[in-house]
Amino acid sequence: MLLVLNVGSSSLKAALLEADPTQAVPLWQIGADRDGPLQEQLNGWLAPRLSEQWPQISAAGHRLVHGGERFTAPTRLEPAVLEELAALSDLAPLHNPPALEAIQWLRRQRPQLPQWACFDTAFHANLPPEASTYALPAAWRAGGHRRYGFHGLNHQHVSEVALQHWQAAGRSGTPRLISAHLGAGCSLAAVRNGRSIDTTMGFTPLEGLVMASRSGSVDPGLLLHLLHKGMSLEQLEDGLNRRSGLLGLSGLSGDWRELRAAAAEGHAGAQLALAVFLHRLQQEIGAMAASLGGVDQIALSGGVGANDNQLLQDLQEQLHWLGPVHWLQVPADEEGMIARLVCRVSGRADPASGAAGG
Repeated sequence: MLLVLNVGSSSLKAALLEADPTQAVPLWQIGADRDGPLQEQLNGWLAPRLSEQWPQISAAGHRLVHGGERFTAPTRLEPAVLEELAALSDLAPLHNPPALEAIQWLRRQRPQLPQWACFDTAFHANLPPEASTYALPAAWRAGGHRRYGFHGLNHQHVSEVALQHWQAAGRSGTPRLISAHLGAGCSLAAVRNGRSIDTTMGFTPLEGLVMASRSGSVDPGLLLHLLHKGMSLEQLEDGLNRRSGLLGLSGLSGDWRELRAAAAEGHAGAQLALAVFLHRLQQEIGAMAASLGGVDQIALSGGVGANDNQLLQDLQEQLHWLGPVHWLQVPADEEGMIARLVCRVSGRADPASGAAGG
């Protein structure tokens, strides 16, 4: 058995799986909102669930949002690695610190249990220079200010499932895939031969598509203008991350289902939010298709992408000019992908034998 912890800025997910390098079968999965001190919640929420199963758990995997330039593969969590990861926390201050806190909690619970970190940035680690480089002064770029990309664990999962669909349909070769992770956070990845060659998120998860409360890409000149007009950095950060996106456009909610219902009843703000979201999504799908030199598959994932059939239909109609495209909807499975990755690098016969990577 393999334990996977996915600790986010506002949520907790845990899964116990039987896994091998090609598949992961969940024995149970649970989730909760973050509520109070994380250590206390893990003690009261997760520890009792695991009390009888500790002897069967051979390894643990964790999702970390940002691995920086150093960590580009699943990595065994030793003390020196944890120190390096702590130094990267400022790159993802809402996500990496609670994940590291959960890792330390588990080390105290089971000091001998092998633990591994899997990174959302890793799938995009081999972006070509023309896709990863910002047109900034050399001194700025030297400080690691580049495009990293995110949602990599689910984009990798989607790419593997999409290839299975492609082969099951009797098609040969490897498809040019656009993976669309559409949920509270949204991003696209252009995937060729199983590798990400372009993506919409950048140095942070703020760039790219319209999201639930995040703005996506905005003219940086507008942001400079707001700063010159007296807006503080804290106000700007809060506005872009928590009060923009679908919430800011609609003036109602960042919840996709609520906006769908309100738009159907004539709510102008909800209608605008959906229209802007769809417009930007179509633009970026076109950009990913250009990076791929054409597209064979488009896979919609995430809470919105995998479940909203109307969105699928709208995109198929609006993007008919792309030519023959195999569309599919793939439920997100970050926990399963983490389990498969850990199995691939750790050696299931002896989970303690794996060395740190990155």
